[in-house]
Amino acid sequence: MITAIMIGAGSRGIGAYGFYAEAHPEDIRFVAVADPDPMRRGFFAMRHHIPASRVYPGYDEILKEPKLADACFVCTQDNMHFLPAKAAMEKGYHLFLEKPMAVTPEDCLRLGEIARRQQVRLMIGHVLRYTPFFSTIKRLLDEGRIGRLMTIQHNENVAYWHQAHSFVRGNWGNSQRSSPMILAKSCHDLDLLIWFAGSRPTKVSSFGRLSHYRPENAPKGAPEHCMDGCPVSESCVYYAPRVYPQAPDWLKLPVSNDMSTEALLKALEKGPYGRCVYRCDNDVVDHQVTAIDFANGVTVAFTMTGFTHENTRTIKLMGTQGEIRGHLDKNHIEVYTFGCNEVPETIRIDAGDSGHGGGDYGIMKAFVGLITSGENTEVASDRASIESHLLAFAAEASRVSGKTVDFSEFVARFGVR
Repeated sequence: MITAIMIGAGSRGIGAYGFYAEAHPEDIRFVAVADPDPMRRGFFAMRHHIPASRVYPGYDEILKEPKLADACFVCTQDNMHFLPAKAAMEKGYHLFLEKPMAVTPEDCLRLGEIARRQQVRLMIGHVLRYTPFFSTIKRLLDEGRIGRLMTIQHNENVAYWHQAHSFVRGNWGNSQRSSPMILAKSCHDLDLLIWFAGSRPTKVSSFGRLSHYRPENAPKGAPEHCMDGCPVSESCVYYAPRVYPQAPDWLKLPVSNDMSTEALLKALEKGPYGRCVYRCDNDVVDHQVTAIDFANGVTVAFTMTGFTHENTRTIKLMGTQGEIRGHLDKNHIEVYTFGCNEVPETIRIDAGDSGHGGGDYGIMKAFVGLITSGENTEVASDRASIESHLLAFAAEASRVSGKTVDFSEFVARFGVR
């Protein structure tokens, strides 16, 4: 069993990693918490039986204390990761850092250097590796079930309502306050693609833009906030007073700590989540495609789009002897073997009830194993932790410039060979 402190008691801190600790006290126990919101830090403290003397308003205060635990979880907003992560590792904490690890290539590399210098374990919250679904695909590839892997077609289907909530109205809608979409949302996926390819990227080319959630697409007469008399309130799928009262808790929590209908509606009147989706300050893309060439010849086509019904991931992996197709939410994988028959082998996955298709449970189990017995060290290496982030920065550079980026030349700018 390990002990840990939590910096950032938001939806991930409370609802993913905190929930795991509540369900598995034999693995991990949180002994202190820091968050600027008194209600959230108080709620976290109550759930984990943390005394008032170990409840803090910010990371400065908690990290000024003598080392309180084995590990530190940093689950703050994207652009607030670097400083608490740096301070925690310099204090000697093993670190679980929510993705993305930082919002610049330089800061990602600095964190890797600090982990090496301080000889602490650093794990990034790439939960998709730890889903039964994607780990099964990796096993099939390693077993050679489709021969030599040649091509991957991967889709991140964000869903229209998730795009509007998180990447238009929400915390990740503006790249200056958070990070580019491909980093904030898709570094998960780039991590998977590098893992599956088993090779280093050589070239990356990306195209995408913000096309739909813009002022010129607002319905005629639509106000700044939905509750200010929207003329299309009955037909708009984004009408906030209808969306949030019936939403799951993880969508409600950013709107209001009090998730009653009355409190939600009050918060929506002039709050950010009550804004018309066409009249926000968002600037991140709502659709993007990225093509990647790997040194071993594997090619990848990755699509992220906010214009889907389902909020899931779908994938097709094509090899010299067969093909793998998968749908994350349906939890089944089809394996085709060339020349055998037209009916694929179907593998049904038991993902349990943990978030991210079982990944939230899997990554916590892996982190505990990393700290207690040195298991899963490959995901705490510089390559696994940082390369997917560098690939995201390279893809964004390609999207902005309109040019294909040579990955080796790109990372060499930051001293990486």
